[in-house]
Amino acid sequence: MIRKKHRPLPVAQAVQTAANAYPFAALSRYVPLQSGENRLYAALREAVPIIDAAIGKIIRLIGTFAVECENRDVQDALNEFLRNVPVNSTHAGVQSFLNGYLSQLLTYGNAVGEIVVGNGGIVALYNASLDDVELRAVSPLKLEVYRRENGGSKPVSYPELVFCSALNPEPGSAKGVSLLRGLPFVSGILLQIYNTIGINWERLGNVRFAVTYKPAGDTADRAFARERAQQIAGEWSRAMRKDSVSDFIAVGDVSIKAIGADNQILDSEVPVREMLEQIVAKLGLPPFLLGFSWSSTERMSSQQADILTSELQAYRRELNPIIHKICRLWLRLNGYDPEFEIKWDNITLQDQVETANARYMNAKAAQIEAALKTEGKEE
Repeated sequence: MIRKKHRPLPVAQAVQTAANAYPFAALSRYVPLQSGENRLYAALREAVPIIDAAIGKIIRLIGTFAVECENRDVQDALNEFLRNVPVNSTHAGVQSFLNGYLSQLLTYGNAVGEIVVGNGGIVALYNASLDDVELRAVSPLKLEVYRRENGGSKPVSYPELVFCSALNPEPGSAKGVSLLRGLPFVSGILLQIYNTIGINWERLGNVRFAVTYKPAGDTADRAFARERAQQIAGEWSRAMRKDSVSDFIAVGDVSIKAIGADNQILDSEVPVREMLEQIVAKLGLPPFLLGFSWSSTERMSSQQADILTSELQAYRRELNPIIHKICRLWLRLNGYDPEFEIKWDNITLQDQVETANARYMNAKAAQIEAALKTEGKEE
């Protein structure tokens, strides 16, 4: 009896949203408005370190989460999958995927991700580049993801495995609003100030000298003025050589002045701080987290930390649908009940001692109120 050979199942389904291998695909997928904005926001993060640092801190402050299920064995298996699932080509764990997803969402206003399946299960998670996909609002309640290819865009074959998010989109639009919108103008002024400071220090910091020779009034001195000027220039060049120290000797009326010594570099502290205040206000981070000592009181810093906590919770709500979709698909593919709950870690920006004192004072107040109510009933 001859048995039929079974073909091995593919390890993983091809990533739908990956870049096309066609070498000149960029020419066919160029979209002036969207692509230009994306390049602009990427350049902002590269040119202004405080913007890149702020987005990185927001991503780290989001924290981690765990999944709780009714069945403890299912819960342990799901959390193990979330910790070890491959992400892109070099990372592992759903947290790495969410970090890249949130970074893309904050920077560009949109983010696209994909679940890669194979052999009846989830084998990887993939962060798609916005240059390789196109988002279309086909109806007020439906958004479709298209993959850009040579000659046009085509819808992905398995849209249920692709998910996307938009940050504060305008009504009727699939395009989200970047966290950096409004910063190009302010950042341009800041970079212009920094560039001017560099140029001024290059001019005034690297001291240059003006050597002036004034010939005397007699005819002989004027006749040889050119030769004496050349001699003075040679002596000055020898005196200014880096490899040796020597004196400068000249005869006649010779004056030496430093070029630009009388000029003063403009004070940039006030305009730079004004621009940085605008940037920090847009990013939503307290200044002390970025190394600025602008908050003069502890109470002000405490209030800023409370505001940041609400901002982080809002970003968590943006990530919750993505986590739900990944976990539900894993549970269904493994034959489990797709019911679970996401438990995020507590955001602790306040001092633990102050938090403990606040809890103690609240408990003490509740005890006093209970004692007063008991005395009132006895009377």
